[in-house]
Amino acid sequence: MLYDDFYVKSLIQTVEDWPKEGISFRDITPIFSDPKGMRMVVDAYVHRYMSTDITHIACIDARGFLIAAVLAYELQKPLILVRKKGKLPGKTISQKYDLEYGEAELEIQEGAVKAGDEVLLFDDLIATGGTLFAAIKLLTKQGANIKEVAAIIDLPDLGGSQKLRDSDIPVFCLCAYDGD
Repeated sequence: MLYDDFYVKSLIQTVEDWPKEGISFRDITPIFSDPKGMRMVVDAYVHRYMSTDITHIACIDARGFLIAAVLAYELQKPLILVRKKGKLPGKTISQKYDLEYGEAELEIQEGAVKAGDEVLLFDDLIATGGTLFAAIKLLTKQGANIKEVAAIIDLPDLGGSQKLRDSDIPVFCLCAYDGD
């Protein structure tokens, strides 16, 4: 199925003043209740990554899990979960970071990746990049290489995607919302 930017964007809802006043939250959850939209999004990523040397797919808690799990299944790659602090069992390493509306901490299980692993890092959207940079630190501390960061939505006005590119990390997003 061909990717249709207009169709996918028609499914994404903007929720004003959530999770706090002044934030325009881009909600991707309607994609999951629309089989055509879900297929379109998943197929776009499958076609992009099926002939690459990616060895693992890492995804960020929680909306990033939803597409990345299907993508890992389709590409037959291990799925690595990057979770909020206190959600993973066993030995973990953690990384604090700033959000556009607060502070948080992510964890990954020790040994989830190793030197030589080529990782696609997936999240639902790129805003300031804080969450993604924290995940990148967790993955690279264990020796993995970040091949690309992928997201459904880019919010380029918030600067995260440019910061990633400035750090020599390739970025791929299906759609972007500039200042609207």
